[in-house]
Amino acid sequence: MKALDELTFDNRFARLGDAFSTHVLPEPLDEPRLVVASKAAMALLDLDPAVAETPVFAELFGGHKLWAEAEPRAMVYSGHQFGGYTPQLGDGRGLLLGEVYNDAGEHWDLHLKGAGMTPYSRMGDGRAVLRSSIREFLASEALHALGIPSSRALCVIGSSTPVWREKQERGAMVLRLAHSHIRFGHFEYFYYTKKPEQQAELAEHVLNLHYPECREQPEPYLAMFREIVERNAEMIAKWQAYGFCHGVMNTDNMSILGITFDFGPFAFLDDFDAHFICNHSDHEGRYSFSNQVPIGQWNLSALAQALTPFISVDALKEALGLYLPLYQAHYLDLMRRRLGLTTAEEDDQTLVESLLKLMQNSGVDYTLFFRRLGDESAALAVTRLRDDFVDLAGFDTWAERYKARVARDGDFTQEQRRERMHAVNPLYILRNYLAQNAIAAAESGDYSEVRRLHEVLTRPFEEQAGMEQYAQRPPDWGKHLEISCSS
Repeated sequence: MKALDELTFDNRFARLGDAFSTHVLPEPLDEPRLVVASKAAMALLDLDPAVAETPVFAELFGGHKLWAEAEPRAMVYSGHQFGGYTPQLGDGRGLLLGEVYNDAGEHWDLHLKGAGMTPYSRMGDGRAVLRSSIREFLASEALHALGIPSSRALCVIGSSTPVWREKQERGAMVLRLAHSHIRFGHFEYFYYTKKPEQQAELAEHVLNLHYPECREQPEPYLAMFREIVERNAEMIAKWQAYGFCHGVMNTDNMSILGITFDFGPFAFLDDFDAHFICNHSDHEGRYSFSNQVPIGQWNLSALAQALTPFISVDALKEALGLYLPLYQAHYLDLMRRRLGLTTAEEDDQTLVESLLKLMQNSGVDYTLFFRRLGDESAALAVTRLRDDFVDLAGFDTWAERYKARVARDGDFTQEQRRERMHAVNPLYILRNYLAQNAIAAAESGDYSEVRRLHEVLTRPFEEQAGMEQYAQRPPDWGKHLEISCSS
């Protein structure tokens, strides 16, 4: 394991030059202190977990110190926000400190969010608050633990720095990790500003560093775009299967790697509601839970437009046509497994859809239903879960179909069924009210709850002794918390 001064930097994006980013130094936080750190994320950099408790750790990730090899840069990009194009966005409160490669040869971006003003702050103060930093940290690590592709979070550093949002809050920084922070909006920026040389350089950078296997294909850029389509189809299938709502699927928040990226007003479903809107600023419901699938395709179409200098329109359309079939295949496979099924039948899609329709009309807790479905045999489980539904006759009809489908699936013991289902159906998810409880304690100076919640969420499928309170349905006040983009 390494100490902080033993990290090895190789700042490949910074070497692209000033057309792609601007050199900016972090603005230090007052009285930086560790709020929470992820041992799993630290391991990606081969860091000794003990260094998180040292003063230099908080100083480095609170903006006071910098490695000599680091080259902090604010990236420039643009993007479609709520369907409208914004010509220039960029890192308005975050800095790419540099790229570190570990002993396995993996490169990881060190991106410090809340690091102060940049040329792209657009009248903002460049700060992040403790509230949003904790939410991003918890979400990044929770999604990863669920098997959903995501950026990672190494730590949150709190401070005494005052920051004004709707009220005065405290500033914080979150250090996030990803193999790249390049977004769909990077390609859009160079396409719409008519800078073909820089756009070609960016495309070569992404192809060579992140999709090198596509070099072996007859049309490398087309192969890369196909891979991006496939990755996004799989990621969004996992969002839908696990009830995750992103909240702000603008093209500047979509990673070129197909990972969940830029956490704002996200939420996991409590009661199942296909039309749930987690961002209270989303008045039109553009980014509602059910809209995430078509919006994913819309965003890929926007990226495709920006790639027309490299790929023919017909080839792009053909690649885009893969998105929905791939999404449906991934989603149905996940939902079969959540229902405890090991084989495929043509009517499985209808079985899933009819269940969700019954859930929609009954306020059934999405996560706990699937978890409890695997606790016992299919016959006993549906009997116990029946009272959660309003349409009892409808549920009874579905239950008979489900029991017959399970019987056809194979001859498994209840222990085998339970083990298989519990391996894909989490007991613990990052419910908004749990995050809010941890935030409230942290804002009063008590970081124990955010650390405890983080530890629980790193093992979402495993029942943990003494942690029953994290597996409960939310109280009424916790079901409809309003979350905004402000941070």
